[in-house]
Amino acid sequence: MRAVIVAPLALVFVAAAVGFIGFLSQLRGVETDPPHNADGIVVLTGGSSRVSDAMELLAHGYGKRLLISGVHPTNDASDISRSVPDSQGLMSCCVDLDRSAVNTRSNAAETRRWARERGFKSLIVVTSNYHMPRAIVELSHAMPDITLIPFAVVGDKWRDEPWWTSGGTFRLLLSEYAKYVAAELRVRLADIGLDLTSDIAEPSAVPRRPATAQAN
Repeated sequence: MRAVIVAPLALVFVAAAVGFIGFLSQLRGVETDPPHNADGIVVLTGGSSRVSDAMELLAHGYGKRLLISGVHPTNDASDISRSVPDSQGLMSCCVDLDRSAVNTRSNAAETRRWARERGFKSLIVVTSNYHMPRAIVELSHAMPDITLIPFAVVGDKWRDEPWWTSGGTFRLLLSEYAKYVAAELRVRLADIGLDLTSDIAEPSAVPRRPATAQAN
C-alpha cells in the first residue's frame, strides 16, 4: 500500500521539478533590446522599473503608443510622470492608462481591446522576467492574431545575487511557476473546447477606450 501511494507522489514531484527547471530556463538574466519595432507597446504593472523601461522603449521609437495596464484606480498620469523623469511629453501624446485590469488574465483582455481599437498587429510586451512566461501565455491566448515581442525586465536584485540564495526570490519563483502551470493548463483545455472558467466578457455596448493621459 505504501508503494502504491509513494510511487505516484514521487512521479509528481519529479515532473514538477523538471517543469520548474524548464520554467527557469525561460527566464532571461539580462535585458536586451527588441529585435525590431512593433505597432504598440504594453507594460503590465506590478514590478520595479517596468514602466520606466517601457517609456524608454517608447521614447526610442520601438512603438507608436504605450498602454500601461493595471494602473491603480487612484493614480493618474501626473503620478506616473513624477515617477518617470522626462516623460511628460510622451504621457501627453502617446500613452494610454488601463485601470480595469486586476490580474494577468484581465491585463490580456484589456490589451486585446486596446490593440483592436488601434488596429495594431504587433506588440512589445514589457514585464518582469519571472512574469513573462505567464504573461505570454495569457496574451497569446487572448490575441492569437497579434505578434508578441517580449521585453523582459531584470530587477537589480536578480542581477546582484543568484535566485537560489534568496528565500524570498525562491518563494516568488515557486509561486509564479504554479500560476504559470495553472494558466497553461487552462489555456490548453480551452483550446480543445474545455473552458472550465468563463472568459472575461467584451462589453456589449459601445466600446470603451482606456483612460488616457490626454483625450486624443
